[in-house]
Parts: sequence; C-alpha cells; structure tokens
Amino acid sequence: MSGRQSGAGDHESTMSSVRVTMTTNMLLSLLLHCFCVATTASIPGGGLPGVSGGDGTRPERPYFDDVSPRNVSAVVGAAAVLRCRAKHIGNRTVSWMRKRDLHILTSHIFTYTGDARFSVLHPEPSDDWDLKIDYVQPRDAGVYECQINTEPKINMAVILTVEDESLIPATSAPPRSSAAAATIWGSQDVYVKKGSTISLTCSVNVHSSPPSTASILWYHGNSVVDFDSPRGGISLETEKTEGGTTSKLLVTKAALTDSGNYTCVPNNAHPASVSVHVLNGEHPAAMQTSNRASSYLTSQLSCAIVTYLLSSAVCR
Repeated sequence: MSGRQSGAGDHESTMSSVRVTMTTNMLLSLLLHCFCVATTASIPGGGLPGVSGGDGTRPERPYFDDVSPRNVSAVVGAAAVLRCRAKHIGNRTVSWMRKRDLHILTSHIFTYTGDARFSVLHPEPSDDWDLKIDYVQPRDAGVYECQINTEPKINMAVILTVEDESLIPATSAPPRSSAAAATIWGSQDVYVKKGSTISLTCSVNVHSSPPSTASILWYHGNSVVDFDSPRGGISLETEKTEGGTTSKLLVTKAALTDSGNYTCVPNNAHPASVSVHVLNGEHPAAMQTSNRASSYLTSQLSCAIVTYLLSSAVCR
C-alpha cells in the first residue's frame, strides 16, 4: 500500500515539473516575440537592419536634370556657358569632354587643358557643373559632353555654335576706354634662344566689375594663339582682380617658327605688341659685335687699298 502511494507521489511530482517547464517555455517564447515586435517597430520602414523597406526603395541613381538648352550659340570674342545639372552624384565625378578630339577639359572643379579660357562653374552646394569658355573662337564650335563616371558611364551632349563677330551690331561690342591700353612687360624686341621658353606678360590696369568680364586674347601674327595645337607646350596664366587683369603667355621649347609679332588684345582696352626673335644659338649682342667687327675690317681694308693706290701713283 505504501508502495502505491509512493509511486503516485512520484508521478504527480513529474507532471508538476513538466507543467513548470512548459509554462517557462511559453513565457520565454512570449517575451522573445514581444522583443522582436518592439525591435521591428523601432526600425524606420518597419524592416530589419540590412533589408530594404516594404516599398523596395533604393538610393537614386545619378541622372541629368535636362532643363538647360542642348544647343548654345556664342559670338566670337564673347563668353559661352554650357549648362549641366547632375543630380544624386554622391561620390562620383562630373567631367567635361570635347568630342572632336576626345580631350578631357575638366574633372570635378579642376581644369585639364593649357587653355585658361576653360573653367568650371560649380557654386556650392548646387548640382550645377557648367563649362565656361571665355573669349570664344571659331575653332571652339562643336559637341561637348558632360559626363558622370557611373558604371556604365552616362553623358549629355551640348552643341556649341560660334557666330561671326561681323554679325554683331557695333553698339553691342564691349566698352573700351579711349585712354586704356595694354602693356607688355619688358622690351619691344624679345630675344630668346632656340629650345628655351618664351615668356610674355601683358597687364591691363582697367577696372572691371565683376573681374570675370575682363578677358585677354593673344595673337601670333594674324592668328589667335592655339593652346591645343599639335605643337604643344603653349599655356596661359591669367589673374583677374578688380584693379586689372594680368595675362602671362608661355611658349616652351621655342622654335624658329615661333618668331614674329605677338599681340595682347584685351576686350576693354587697346592692344599691345612685341616682336619675338628666336635665335639659333647666337646672342643678339654677338650679332651686333660681329657686324661691327665686319664693318671695321671692311673699312681697314678699304683704307689699305686706297693707300696702296696712292703710293703707287706717287712712285710713278
């Protein structure tokens, strides 16, 4: 009898333990469920970390806000601005390329051409990456591409048309002071050795407001200096202030063909010119000395001949 009571007690104890274990598991499951619900509710969009929201949104890809004209016209000597508005570029880079020679002109805010007429207009924190070309020339006409370095790359083409300045009414020309004139530093005759660097600095002390409206063009003979010519080695450094503009023309590895007349032509003052002489290993002072020596020898020889003739006549 006592054995049956003992067995019944053990069974009751076992069932009680099972009920406690089941109750504990249910409570743990309920707590875990509540924790998951609270965590999920605290995440924006109601999703788990690393998982996109229920609407499947993703960061927007870069694109061009095509609100600017794709065809731009400019007059010779004026400034042209090619517009490019790039949205959501993130850490990507906007560049400008000239289509005819595939030359990268700018990347981000940096310029990659020796032609200082090209620059980028990017007022922070705008989406605008405009290409500005000062003192437009006929050779600037063509297709330019604004590019974003996505994968694959996307681009937007802008066509620049350059009109002849003869079509502009005379009243629309930039104002030019009758007294203002450009000045090229140094002598009117510049002598450089073949293979060295020609350095010409032109200054125009004319107030311009804003300073960006002032521009200077360089001519070699009757042709505009081409900074992108196959010759290479030609660059321009320009400094613009409210007090005036300074333009420095550099021609490296001077050749005999670089000799000639160089003219600095501002858009708001009268031009200035110098004559450049590229010498093939001979200094102008040496040239003058040899000329003087030659003249001296010639005169001495003439005197000797005259003396000889006179003495011969006397002896007869």
